[in-house]
Amino acid sequence: MRSPFPGMNPYLEQPSFWSSFHNRLMVAIANAIEPQLSDRYYVDVETRTYQSDDDGGELLIGIPDAVVFSAEESKPSVPDTLVSDGAEISSSVALQEPPNPEPVQVPMPLEVRERYLEIREVGSDAVITVMELLSPKNKQAGEGRNAYEQKRRSVLGSSTNLIELDLLRGGRQMEILGTPKTTPYRILISRGSQRPAAELYRVTLQQPLPNIWIPLKADEPEVIAPLQDAFHQVFREARYGTRIDYSQSPPPPALSKDDQAWMDELLGSSSNYSALKN
Repeated sequence: MRSPFPGMNPYLEQPSFWSSFHNRLMVAIANAIEPQLSDRYYVDVETRTYQSDDDGGELLIGIPDAVVFSAEESKPSVPDTLVSDGAEISSSVALQEPPNPEPVQVPMPLEVRERYLEIREVGSDAVITVMELLSPKNKQAGEGRNAYEQKRRSVLGSSTNLIELDLLRGGRQMEILGTPKTTPYRILISRGSQRPAAELYRVTLQQPLPNIWIPLKADEPEVIAPLQDAFHQVFREARYGTRIDYSQSPPPPALSKDDQAWMDELLGSSSNYSALKN
């Protein structure tokens, strides 16, 4: 089933879908780019891994089943009497059974993995272009944002091209100078040879994702990343159309009044999606 939205589907921003969508979209874009590259380049799907303990109140780290005991299980027995210096001492005085503890949880470091693309030069393996798809962790305070901002500064301080895809409405957007107006989705293209100048695509909920140019070396022709085609491929292959419950509201933040009215009309205009809402 095809996505009812012309561009990004906001229902994919919920945690149960995002990680899978993130990984699949990066691979789909890499596969779309690869046939256009000359023999001088190759494209890799890389993974950034870091430890994070800032769950934002969304993740719960459970106790392994092997150490969870039910209330009906027998407790260790306590002997009726103990012997101390040859004398019997009542266990009720010498050793009392501990009181029932309160169940709590301890913070656990969470291993986070985020995929991104690198176009490298054959032979030297030099990184020519980096493409990032921002994750929820990148857009909230904590290890995820710190890790990404550190890499972003490193790339922007080099000659490597940077493409930054922000397809998440929530969280704090990455810094871009001279852009007071904002839209739900943004795509930044920063060519190493033209910094600090860069290009920004503002994308609304009601627009399809654009085709974008992928810069290589300054003397090489650029190739095209068909973002919307890659999106449709991922949506179809992951069968999100049969998994998304359109009777529910999309994840936060809340849509604007205009976008909400537009979405209600869009989903209600198709009998397939109307059935899901009733």
